Amino acid sequence: MKKLILLAVIGLGIVSCTTQNTTHTMDSPKEWKHTTNIYEVNVRQYTPEGTFRAFEKEMPRLKKMGVRTLWFMPITPIAQQNKKGSLGSPYAASDYTSINPEFGTMNDFKHMVNEAHRLGFKVIIDWVANHTGWDHIWTKTHPEFYLKDADGKFHIASGMDDIIELDYKNQEMRLAMIDAMKFWVKETGIDGFRCDLASWVEVDFWQQARPEVEKIKPLFWLGEFDELESPEYGKVFDASYSWKWMHKSADYYKKNEPLQELKDLLQQYSNIGDASMRAWFTSNHDENSWNGTEYEKYGMITKPMAIFSATWNGVPLLYSGQELPNMKRLEFFEKDVIKWTNTYQMAEFYRTLLELKSSNPALRGGDTNVSTYLLNTTANDKILAYVRKNGNDEVLVVLNMSKEPVHFTIEDQNLSGTFRNIFDRTKRDFDTGKDFVFKVSDYAVFEK
Repeated sequence: MKKLILLAVIGLGIVSCTTQNTTHTMDSPKEWKHTTNIYEVNVRQYTPEGTFRAFEKEMPRLKKMGVRTLWFMPITPIAQQNKKGSLGSPYAASDYTSINPEFGTMNDFKHMVNEAHRLGFKVIIDWVANHTGWDHIWTKTHPEFYLKDADGKFHIASGMDDIIELDYKNQEMRLAMIDAMKFWVKETGIDGFRCDLASWVEVDFWQQARPEVEKIKPLFWLGEFDELESPEYGKVFDASYSWKWMHKSADYYKKNEPLQELKDLLQQYSNIGDASMRAWFTSNHDENSWNGTEYEKYGMITKPMAIFSATWNGVPLLYSGQELPNMKRLEFFEKDVIKWTNTYQMAEFYRTLLELKSSNPALRGGDTNVSTYLLNTTANDKILAYVRKNGNDEVLVVLNMSKEPVHFTIEDQNLSGTFRNIFDRTKRDFDTGKDFVFKVSDYAVFEK
């Protein structure tokens, strides 16, 4: 296996933290989680048909792009009472153990999962445990499963009047929820869950649910919460969201905040340790629809941010259409098909990054054997740089995070020897010089 040195120019110091003693072995049932990436599939908007069968035809292309794990947004039927728009939100379920007919049949889903497994993908599905739609089957069969207001009416979820919240003090409801999760593992063979608003649900439910569901098989658990804000949830989930990073990095670009504040935040994430991972992303279904595409948020540092997401400690997450790139906000409650072309301008860019992430030991996420060193440069206020090391394997990334050209030098003993740029294949001997001349949006990733 080739040795890879990823040097991303970020700053001076050691960011990695190995205080939490976690052992990862190659024969672990979930060894794949350390090298995987996640591609979020918006079935409704992916094809004109908006079905599992139609999406199936896209999987060989995604396999070629280096995608390893497919995350499907909620596949359950959508509640019709108080729904938003003409189609409603996938996150307002009417039944936890049925398929949204908009997408096809249960057999269609099983067929797609089997084909995904044949191609080598892992499959996870969105799980919405905090709330349901107003006419979920439980509202009729088990109204006691829900939180109630003083007037006895179902309690509306905060800020979202198309959904009502479940009562996790009800032990019978908890068991029913766990049985519903087991259903999908048993019946369809999925490999894990992306848990919507995970921190809105009591942490002891997840502590109860995970071991019960995993009696069937080991699973990958991605939770929608930020571990800096909800550290107790990080002890249950394999990976969590990096919401603070996403918001802070957007503010950094739009409001011209100091780069050092981003570096300080990275240190906070690293201090969590490797017992869990962070998911790094520049877009997802919520961000695209409500806050804008990655180009609206990050402008000229969009590519450097994408490289960071694929090379920092954790798991990279992509959203449907980023390989185009998709330059529009997609409607959430209506049909709004991604405008695909045959060019996929960003596909090779992402393939290079995703294959690097999957193959190089220095980029393993959540592995205490990997250390990440922030590098000192003569432009620490504009350049983000780090080297990640795992034994003899190393990787070097250099990112221009500013809105202007930068001429700078890496002044750090952690960088030496000859490297190969993974994008243009050129070699460079850093023993003879560590100067860089970067244009706006420039980046470099090297292997040794």
